[in-house]
Amino acid sequence: MEDPGSTPDPAPASPAGPEAPGSAPGPAPRTPAGLEERRSAPDPVRWAVPRSAWVVPPVAVLAVLFLYPLGLVVQQSLTPDNGGGAFDAYARVFASRAFLDALGTTVWLAVGATLGCLVLGFTLALIIAFVPFPGARAVAKFIDVFLSFPSFLITLALLFVYGTVGMANGLVTEFTGAAEGPFRFLTTPWGVLLAEITYFTPFVIRPLLAAFSQLETAQLEVAAGLGARPARIVRRVILPEALPALGAGGSLVLVMCLNEFGIVLFTGAKDVTTLPMLIYGKAILESDYPAACVVAVVNIAISVGLFGLYRVVSKRAGA
Repeated sequence: MEDPGSTPDPAPASPAGPEAPGSAPGPAPRTPAGLEERRSAPDPVRWAVPRSAWVVPPVAVLAVLFLYPLGLVVQQSLTPDNGGGAFDAYARVFASRAFLDALGTTVWLAVGATLGCLVLGFTLALIIAFVPFPGARAVAKFIDVFLSFPSFLITLALLFVYGTVGMANGLVTEFTGAAEGPFRFLTTPWGVLLAEITYFTPFVIRPLLAAFSQLETAQLEVAAGLGARPARIVRRVILPEALPALGAGGSLVLVMCLNEFGIVLFTGAKDVTTLPMLIYGKAILESDYPAACVVAVVNIAISVGLFGLYRVVSKRAGA
């Protein structure tokens, strides 16, 4: 029982309550870490230039280095040296037998090389990805390095092997005593085709290996467990997954084969005239610049169209 004369003890002050008048001030509340620094930091500089203006410098550089020369080519194709209409050079080039032959040669070489690269690249990619053998990883790494090789290097290697005085002809003449070796295909369209397939096949293998790395091995195990033969597994399981990568690699090879110049030049195939070789002949050997520019415009139009196809296919393939 409380004593009536006693003084009750003061109630404890609430931690969140206000301090009593005249009482000693408590410790100042702590500021969260970094808040004072953010408050004291100067405001970021607000650029007066709109963001859309930053696109002007790269577009200007692109226009000077690429668009302006391309515009000159188109202008020259529409400006004949001897006067006349703007499209006279186009009519003259399109009616020439040399242009039609070069166009046909370019198309069949590009299509043939693309098909050869697809078949050979798919086969090699299958072996590297699904057939365990020592050095498979090293072979895959070498393919990445091979992509950086210049095209004429492969052509020179083929010349050392199958050229007129190459290793293969040298061995035959040494053992048979013949005056000439039998291998003379390198300076023909078939030699150009072989060189292009050799050089461009890794451009098909690389996306295929990337696609095969995403393939679930459980699907292959289930198919094999159900008694499917390897050929059926490839046709029903692997090939559908590889179609986007095949389309992306094949369209890229097609574009590059249409514009290939070094392989045709270094093989010494004098009877093989493609569109790039025709441009070289018209501009450098004949000094017919309007005709050369017409062929260049046609070549650019075909290449840009096929490159657009490549971008669509590669986007669907996730490349």
